Amino acid sequence: MATLILYIAGIYSLGFAIFHMLFWKAFRWKEDLQHLRSVNRAIIQILNTRIIYFLLLCAFLCFFFADELLATRLGQVMLIGIALFWAGRTVEQFIFLRAYYVLTAIFILGTMLFSLPLFL
Repeated sequence: MATLILYIAGIYSLGFAIFHMLFWKAFRWKEDLQHLRSVNRAIIQILNTRIIYFLLLCAFLCFFFADELLATRLGQVMLIGIALFWAGRTVEQFIFLRAYYVLTAIFILGTMLFSLPLFL
């Protein structure tokens, strides 16, 4: 059961990576980011590409190293770290965006997907 949840977590991570790849078009970054200073424009885009990389890494680990994530101390620490990433993202949702309750529920799901296998 824990392995199945990790595969679902991999799909979750892959889906978020694809979503972040669409940010430039979906949020009209070509136009909107032009209003920022070049350093801030660069920081936002660099952070987004690094998040894409991190999410793809999470998906890769879930798909190809599920057993190691569950059975080793390092794997369990990784799962805790990723769960804390999503828990922190949930808290930040209330600080920076407030009204997007659907996203909040989705981020709570991420916290659960990466922490639940540790208890099964």
